Amino acid sequence: MSRLQTNRNGTGAPPLTNEERFLVIKRQLHQQLITGMDLSAIGSMNEEELRLEVRRAAEELIRHGSDLLNLNERERLVSEVIDETFGLGPLEPLMRDPTITDILVNGPKVVYVERRGRLEPADIAFHDDRHLVQIIQRIVGRIGRRVDETSPMVDARLPDGSRVNAIIPPLALDGALLSIRRFGTRPLLVADLIAHKAITREMIEFLSACVQARINVIISGGTGSGKTTLLNALSAFVPSEERVATIEDAAELRLQQRHVVRMETRPPNIEGEGEVTTRDLVKNALRMRPDRIIVGECRGAEALDMLQAMNTGHDGSMTTIHANDTRDALSRVEMMVGMAGFDLPIWIIRRQIASAINLVIQVARLPGGVRKVIKISEITGMEGDVISMQDVFGFKQTGVDDFRVAQGYFFATGLRPQCLERLEVSGVGLPISMFERRVLNV
Repeated sequence: MSRLQTNRNGTGAPPLTNEERFLVIKRQLHQQLITGMDLSAIGSMNEEELRLEVRRAAEELIRHGSDLLNLNERERLVSEVIDETFGLGPLEPLMRDPTITDILVNGPKVVYVERRGRLEPADIAFHDDRHLVQIIQRIVGRIGRRVDETSPMVDARLPDGSRVNAIIPPLALDGALLSIRRFGTRPLLVADLIAHKAITREMIEFLSACVQARINVIISGGTGSGKTTLLNALSAFVPSEERVATIEDAAELRLQQRHVVRMETRPPNIEGEGEVTTRDLVKNALRMRPDRIIVGECRGAEALDMLQAMNTGHDGSMTTIHANDTRDALSRVEMMVGMAGFDLPIWIIRRQIASAINLVIQVARLPGGVRKVIKISEITGMEGDVISMQDVFGFKQTGVDDFRVAQGYFFATGLRPQCLERLEVSGVGLPISMFERRVLNV
């Protein structure tokens, strides 16, 4: 076996830095390892045996190939080569870190992560843009998706449920871009949301009663504000005897129920055929005898089918939508219904919205990365051609602390929800005193 080379090619080149020398050795070792592997033996090994065999072979190559590495560098080299061979290369250490919620790759040399709501640079890098594209292709290839120059954008998910979005050149000008939205090993429960002061017990008690009484709910908010997290938490209040159908672009929901049928959209193939949209799945779900339909996110013409489902016996359905306020969320629904291609008068669309949607919950990501339920609004009907809405609970930000983390308080507006009678009939009545105007404790 030839020694691993660490000198630069060419005359008069400056000497390698320690990190450059390490990367050169790693690249050569990885190539030698792939070349020397017995492919016929690999097929009979499980993953653990395969990793042990690769570790043994890598250590053997290092022992014969380079005496320039100390023990710590050798151990790091073996670990990184294994990650390069079986995992996601430089991303593997980040994927193993439970404190990281987002991984943002802006080209091969610039990587950021989010910890506890704050972005910070990560001390990793890819060899070059080709290396980064190879890792992206490995990610999407595992779930049957593809990304190349003819299809340079992809939305996918990892086996652990993490959501992946990637865009490669020529659309990405400074190198491939990769975003990974990670989810914890277990979904956050209601108790966790209260512990993190994202919501109060009174608000949870009200939302719990609404879910049990089959009130139709929309959760509104911006990117990364916690819409899916709240939807997962609220699913704990769905009675266990009910059948729930979920529809998503990329499967993120982890509902806390046993009787759940999960569906995921499919993009078109290379010939532009075979696409299955959210709207197709919503229509199909209506034939599957669901008690409730949950759409991971409404972003297009499927909003019309979702409203129809809510209006035709599928009470208790839920979805999320991107909007900055509960009132803005209704305007967005109006716009998306118009995308369905039917020339409906605006007053008909608004009447459909007012009769289908009962509750809009606004979540937000505030300064310092904290997520809060900042408003719970009830749709009360129509006044002329305008949808009437009243706020039941809210959050008032009063400033930021020394660490620039948002500070404020939750409050009840003093308005009595019109749905209280419906809650009473459903056996989950709430005391009127809960809605008296006051500041709520967290």
